[in-house]
Amino acid sequence: MARRRKQAARVQSLRFSRVNLWFALAGLATIAAGYYMLSQGSITAAPVLLVLGYVVLLPLAIVL
Repeated sequence: MARRRKQAARVQSLRFSRVNLWFALAGLATIAAGYYMLSQGSITAAPVLLVLGYVVLLPLAIVL
């Protein structure tokens, strides 16, 4: 019984690969660029970059 639980826990663990790393780096770079553009006064491109980084790229880095 205890072996089944341990094996099930191994199967459900998340794996971090290079794809996850690239999505995370792209998300962080997009967020940094968004905050930089926000500090420069861009009110159209900055929110788009921030939403893209926070809502699309970082969740993809976690899920994939």
